[in-house]
Amino acid sequence: MNKNGMDRRSFLKGTMAATAGFMAMPSLNVLGANERINIAVIGTGGRGGGHVRDFNGIPNSRVIAVCDADEHRMQNSAEDAADNAKMYQDYRKILDMKDVDAVILATPNHWHAAGTIFACQAGKHVYVEKPVSHSIWEGQQMVAARRKYKKIVQAGTQQRSCPAPNEAGKDIRAGKYGKIKWVHCMKLNRRSSIGKVTKPQPVPDFIDYNLWAGPAPKTPVMRKSFHYDWHWQWTWGDGEMGNWAVHYTDDLCNMLDWKEAPSSVITGGGRFVWDDNANTPNMEFALMEHKGMPLVVEIRDLPLSSDTDAPGSYLGSRGGNIIMCEDAVIKISRGGGAAYNHSGDRIKSYRGNGGSEHAENFLSAIRNEDYEELNAPIEGGVLSTLICHLANTSYKLGGKASIDEVRENMKQHDDALNTVKSVVEQINANGGDLDKMRLGPKLAFDPKTQKFTGPHSDEANKMLRYDMRSEFAIPEKV
Repeated sequence: MNKNGMDRRSFLKGTMAATAGFMAMPSLNVLGANERINIAVIGTGGRGGGHVRDFNGIPNSRVIAVCDADEHRMQNSAEDAADNAKMYQDYRKILDMKDVDAVILATPNHWHAAGTIFACQAGKHVYVEKPVSHSIWEGQQMVAARRKYKKIVQAGTQQRSCPAPNEAGKDIRAGKYGKIKWVHCMKLNRRSSIGKVTKPQPVPDFIDYNLWAGPAPKTPVMRKSFHYDWHWQWTWGDGEMGNWAVHYTDDLCNMLDWKEAPSSVITGGGRFVWDDNANTPNMEFALMEHKGMPLVVEIRDLPLSSDTDAPGSYLGSRGGNIIMCEDAVIKISRGGGAAYNHSGDRIKSYRGNGGSEHAENFLSAIRNEDYEELNAPIEGGVLSTLICHLANTSYKLGGKASIDEVRENMKQHDDALNTVKSVVEQINANGGDLDKMRLGPKLAFDPKTQKFTGPHSDEANKMLRYDMRSEFAIPEKV
């Protein structure tokens, strides 16, 4: 028996009792200012396991249930939850718990939108990890569900709760540094190949693969590591754009108070050096336009060169946003940054904490029944994730291109051309094959209808969503 008084047989019997197509009436619970908020965490891997510890350690907050398709992960996380916390492999059992006030979703990406919508329908508030959606259509459905069921839905882009980008944003919007000329948003990382297998890998018997796959296709597992490396396979993940760049596209939308998406995108890049089972790019750069302002969004996962483990750099930065203004340049990344004049002198520092009180902000909004109190409302998370989807859509529709072709398509913006130069130098420094470079088509996007228009729009609009398995599908009308 485990500490919850539940042996393996009883545990599995309980999960099998769940039924598909769960739909519950909204909770009628109204919380007082000091009343305990009961939390359930769905998805208890690295990030989710941290949420179990964090939320259970906040005064008047208690994690009373944990859920994961991986039985081992779930049982391990239960040790950090409240005494006698319940465990269920099937998320539908969690949604059926009348005493759960809020759900924390730290599942793989393809579950974020469906889990959020089903939780709202069940009357639960939601904290959902980034990227909040796996497709543009999913984001639209999330916003519709949040508004229909009037729930508190917080995006897990915790830097919205960091003082640094918030203070910098106020200064930028107030015109302290003059007009914005362009923005460069990036995450220059250092990762390793996920390796290569030549035949499908068995799913461990302690993982319910049907539940893990959820709305996504239940295709054979072609990767060495079952967990985490799904990030680099399009079926379930969104590459480094959705994994890391989304934090900084979210900072960008927050600082500049963007309410709508860019109107065009063209993307280049590829998967260089590594020969593995991943199909997302490890070097990707996109040129977009937002109301006439150029924006470059890029990710890199190769080291600076084959001789070092250090990540690459661009204009002296390895991550965050570079906001070029008439009178200064602002560089902000996780934890802080500064503004510099064009001679390189520091004008002002912006100190941050990475958003350490993001969870408390979510709980406070629930207690006060005040959606406006949220630092990262789901509408903002949907927009910052949509920007990443734009980049990936152009990339997916692309094909092999020469470096000259890439330069020709980026020549209207000097920062984009400089990015191509820097990326090519880094690929060469790692012994990469530039013949693997891809270039996507330039796509026009209507921020109002959230659909692609013009050339290649038919192909692009087919990628606004994907076919979902009926047992877990998001309904057309939430």
